[in-house]
Amino acid sequence: MIGGITLKQPRDIRFSVLDLASIVEGGTAADSFHNSLDLARHAEKWGYHRYWFAEHHNMIGVASSATSLLIGHIAGGTQSIRVGSGGIMLSNHAPLVIAEQFGTLESLYPGRIDLGLGRAPGSDQPASRALRRGLGSDGSEFPEQLSELRAYFDPAGAGSRPAGVRAVPGEGLNVPIWLLGSSGFSAELAAKLGLPFAFASHFAPEYLFQALHIYHSNFRPSEVLDKPYVMIGLGVTAADTVDEARKLATSQQQQFLNIIRGRTGKLQPPVESMDGLWTTQEKVIMLDKQRYSFSGDKAAIKERLQDILKETQADELIISAGIYDHEARLRSYEIVAEAMKEL
Repeated sequence: MIGGITLKQPRDIRFSVLDLASIVEGGTAADSFHNSLDLARHAEKWGYHRYWFAEHHNMIGVASSATSLLIGHIAGGTQSIRVGSGGIMLSNHAPLVIAEQFGTLESLYPGRIDLGLGRAPGSDQPASRALRRGLGSDGSEFPEQLSELRAYFDPAGAGSRPAGVRAVPGEGLNVPIWLLGSSGFSAELAAKLGLPFAFASHFAPEYLFQALHIYHSNFRPSEVLDKPYVMIGLGVTAADTVDEARKLATSQQQQFLNIIRGRTGKLQPPVESMDGLWTTQEKVIMLDKQRYSFSGDKAAIKERLQDILKETQADELIISAGIYDHEARLRSYEIVAEAMKEL
């Protein structure tokens, strides 16, 4: 044990896919959806446990805004892999609507649907106002919204759902709920409720260990979990050679650079070098923010994964890969699966 956490064996670690449904330069949302389904089918074959989409809005390079519809598309085109949200931004929706949508998905694809929830808007302020019809939100209402949502799935109606309101379909169905976060707020709430917790270490590494400590220290067993369960997000670009992987990773670096600069754009082709594209200050910021985004061949990826599992004691890894070429993205996920099985 380390700090009260039981050491896990690599063979016990699950690995999953986080897909942003990126629209590449020169491509369309339809292309993105086609490629996502193709990747999901390969991921299922390679042993990935889940395939999740994240809700984003008003981003011309991200096509996962109608997250529930995309989950249905992928679940309908695969056989066994779990499919879900990483996550649904609950502040953008009425809890009843999400209960009905995921109740529908669970009814169509029983035992395969996950509902990961976040409290951030997943969009900029204009889009947030458009989604919420002018109602302000700072995330403080998230625990109440979560309680209402969980009550819709509970046949006994425990929680804070409005009297006389039922989710059909939804009520009585077992849709696993995850809390997602990039700070300590959701970690503490997940611990209090005994829910699984996923941390966005691929873009908020500075809070990772604080959040893990909060979650493990405050965890209360529940009917859902008898012990903590943590998944962490990683950005991984793998290729058959280190040089190829480094080049492929420049697409994701360009995308992150745009975020730093407050811009949106489609996923760009890779470049030979980021020199000349970023300033020295931007490079320092990006390298710090992307401590859990890395590239390499199988040997390098395997070594980094081993180090991360040792230092975090995560139960599951969810992998994001911002790679421009679809075949290269497939190969990257295949290499990661090979590396995980060799740990």
